[in-house]
Amino acid sequence: MYDSIIRNGTIIDGTGNPRFSADIGIKDGNIAKIGQITDTANHEIDAEGKLVTPGWVDIHTHYDGQATWDPLLAPSSWHGVTTVVMGNCGVGFAPVKPADRDFLIELMEGVEDIPGAALSEGIDWQWESFPEYLDTLESIPRAIDVATQVPHGAIRAYVMGERCNTDYAPTEAEVKEMAALVREGVEAGALGFSSSKTLLHKDVHGEYMPGTFSGNDEMLALGLGMKGLNNSVFELVSDHLGDDKEWAWVTDFQKQTGLTVTLIATTAPAYENGKMYKLAEQARAEGREIRPQAAGRPTGVLHGLQSSFHAFVGHPTWRDELAQLDHETLLTRLAEPATKAKILSERSVINGGLMQNLPGLMGLVFPLGENPNYEPLPEDSIAGIAKERGMDVMEVMYDMLVANDGKELFYQPLGGYQGYSLDGQKKLLEHPNVLFGLSDGGAHCGVIADAGMPTFIMTHWGRDRTRGDKMSLEFIVKSLTSSTARAFGMFDRGLINEGMIADINIIDFDELRLHRPEAVFDLPAGGRRLVQRAEGYEITIKSGEVIFNNGQHSGALPGKLVRRSNAKGAATAS
Repeated sequence: MYDSIIRNGTIIDGTGNPRFSADIGIKDGNIAKIGQITDTANHEIDAEGKLVTPGWVDIHTHYDGQATWDPLLAPSSWHGVTTVVMGNCGVGFAPVKPADRDFLIELMEGVEDIPGAALSEGIDWQWESFPEYLDTLESIPRAIDVATQVPHGAIRAYVMGERCNTDYAPTEAEVKEMAALVREGVEAGALGFSSSKTLLHKDVHGEYMPGTFSGNDEMLALGLGMKGLNNSVFELVSDHLGDDKEWAWVTDFQKQTGLTVTLIATTAPAYENGKMYKLAEQARAEGREIRPQAAGRPTGVLHGLQSSFHAFVGHPTWRDELAQLDHETLLTRLAEPATKAKILSERSVINGGLMQNLPGLMGLVFPLGENPNYEPLPEDSIAGIAKERGMDVMEVMYDMLVANDGKELFYQPLGGYQGYSLDGQKKLLEHPNVLFGLSDGGAHCGVIADAGMPTFIMTHWGRDRTRGDKMSLEFIVKSLTSSTARAFGMFDRGLINEGMIADINIIDFDELRLHRPEAVFDLPAGGRRLVQRAEGYEITIKSGEVIFNNGQHSGALPGKLVRRSNAKGAATAS
């Protein structure tokens, strides 16, 4: 007798092979049988007409703090994700000396836009070492599985103190100590080590994060701290990918260890001129396990009155009179003709980056509406709408910002969308060395809502795209499940196969959709975050237990900590 049987579903099993119809028998949290099942079960689910897939394995999230207080790890769990990997981009909360806790909070707040007040109130520091952090994570019940990596920022702070985020070169002894801490964390169960070398990553005081200016010798030495530890991963965020010197130490690390390197480029040209694709091709030609990460669409800033950013945040009237007002009072002020005229007559005091040419920027800012479109045309932009109406583009931006109770959000893709097409993104995503990632679940609470990336990929690339070719659902499901799981050494999930953990989504694919992003204030200390809900996930099962039923949490908390296993083809959920 089985604990559960899923009957009559259309199974896309995560292998990339064609879909098929079968029953699935679940026993003791694992998939016990696939085929025609005549036995009975305590719980039976009729999945006729529905897709049955493995649960999504999301390898790029930032729940490092949230995982210590939130049992659901939403919004990722709302979107069919059953395993998340955090500790990305070199930021995290272990190891940590008590005196450095605020520093790591300010670093996470600056780099990943997670409210510091929420982290300060929400985290109950019960650890100093990385193994102690893992033990804390292991002790907390939650809906889905979590795994993490050793972050360079925390390692540098622990060893180097106040010099950690400068261009000070560590001594040989300090490098040796940091490498030992990397090894300690990975031996204890971290899936790998992560680092960031991008000028985009700063703490709340504008200081570059630890590791930004680390020399290649330091990077290689810390990576080699994992040598001999099977299944461990080196995750690197960098402005320098494609530079010969950067590529030399990355390939040297991979050659010496045989371990996986996963790369994230942080400069727009890396996507606009195909650099990431070329890196993937070079790695493939050399037979290297070097895996660039790519999102299903360009990362996008969300403009809006309930986000942290919009076209007028640099205008003097906004800064001096409006920025601190509550939402209702703000709407009243913005509706005043005098306020509108004053703001539109001003110039932004922010003269660099995205804000240096606001009217030009409006050609890449798109209202999302009730049914978000992430592959819009030029005429869908604020500039296109202004042209159609014969109005000043900034006035149109102002009017649309205030309309609908000021709750509309506007999507501005940050890179790779100058041609108003996702064809280049599709080519990158389909490369065999590329991993689907960069949802940033748990992070960028005020300006980005990409945790629903798996749902976007399923709907846009698997069903709704009209401006070019789609992808097969078999390829998409494999890329969201077994490809990501295996790249990070988790061989017990990501497939609907006998013996695998029973992590399963039952999806009404015709009804699967993303809602408009919205601001909620449910973090500790009333912190705000932008979230995006979905519908169409009829049931999500984790380790054989139903955790979500039509978007509602069942109350079950079967999630565990996933620890790296040194055995090939194995992983340990404890």
